[in-house]
Amino acid sequence: MVTDLELFADYFQIHLLDDESEGDLSDVWTEQAVRDGLGVTEDALAIGTDVNMTVAVSVHVLAQQPDDDRDDFDHVVEASLNLASGRLVVLSCTDHLPDAARFDMPTGWTRVRASRRNLAAAAFPDPDDEDEPEDTEEIRLQAWPAPYSQPHIIKRWTRPAA
Repeated sequence: MVTDLELFADYFQIHLLDDESEGDLSDVWTEQAVRDGLGVTEDALAIGTDVNMTVAVSVHVLAQQPDDDRDDFDHVVEASLNLASGRLVVLSCTDHLPDAARFDMPTGWTRVRASRRNLAAAAFPDPDDEDEPEDTEEIRLQAWPAPYSQPHIIKRWTRPAA
């Protein structure tokens, strides 16, 4: 199942959490987490973005771990998320929680891979072509049942100096 969303990446982040989570990600943004673009608690994840504007998000609910296609993306991270409720919630950090997108998943540990691309174009858009689709940061979220494992930075993108 694939669902496409447009989320406002307020404060340079989007959130994924268990439907019963308190979703408190206020303390996850250490210097390392900012570099990794990933903040983690047991039942919530914050995915960093390179823009503070609307991003294109595709959510893929999978039965098993997907193939490695890191070469198609700029930045790829993985982390585990405990879905006690069996529902994954995906939203902007300032969205109204009851209105957020929800996805049914098996209860228990879920692995999430966040693959981001088009980061340079989104971070440094052509001023003559603002708000063009080619300037949009794209985030693909893949989620599948898997035992807990440590967060992992698969591929790192470093924002160039302006």
